[in-house]
Amino acid sequence: SESSLHNNKTISMENHMDCAGHSHDHEHGEEAAGASLREYVDITRVFCLNEATPNSGRAVLKSYEDRFTANPFVLSTEDPDDEPELLLHVPFTEAVSILTLSVQGAPGRSNGGAGDVETSAPRTVKIFVNRSDLDFETARDLDPAATLTLLPPEHGAEYGTIDYPLRPAGRFQSASSITLYFGDNFAREADPDGDAVQTEIAYVGLKGKGTNVKRRAVEAVYESRAMKEDHTVPGGEYGARHFVG
Repeated sequence: SESSLHNNKTISMENHMDCAGHSHDHEHGEEAAGASLREYVDITRVFCLNEATPNSGRAVLKSYEDRFTANPFVLSTEDPDDEPELLLHVPFTEAVSILTLSVQGAPGRSNGGAGDVETSAPRTVKIFVNRSDLDFETARDLDPAATLTLLPPEHGAEYGTIDYPLRPAGRFQSASSITLYFGDNFAREADPDGDAVQTEIAYVGLKGKGTNVKRRAVEAVYESRAMKEDHTVPGGEYGARHFVG
């Protein structure tokens, strides 16, 4: 069921839907928990695998005020025979507590900021904390701290950017980095057997708070190929409340 309430400050809606095997509800309002963590991002150390243009991944970590801008953006590499994956690693200058994630993708187009090329918004994102060693193989296999099924970009176009709370909250405390793996997009879901359409992302935002604890080097040994059975995360995929910012 769906109901909406409009007033001068907020738009709220509850909508229970089945997304990738789970149900969730979402609320929309002008304010969401936490402040932007943009000031804590160690921008020179941000990297993105499979980006079509070097350093375009770090460019989408925009200020909160610029969250609706279409440019700059990041595109996955154009390859009709390969998956349109992106892996964005975001380190922080100090440990932070991350409360929400916002992802603004392309609404599906054949031209525009990306030029004369078809693009699509990401559909899911796997979220890893304090892992700087991931590549696509390990990101596909390793159980994340959380997995989000994103709403279609048309929804954000109508209501604004959406903040997805990260749960369980304890997994996102004292984070020195976060890695986001975008493994598919809405075009791929619509036509699984067709040519791959490039994934486009225009904005990634994080909200939370700093801890005033500077990042320290941590020695850790990881297996060369992480296996799911070695990294069991209870619950697997999590639904979320979504807040429009």
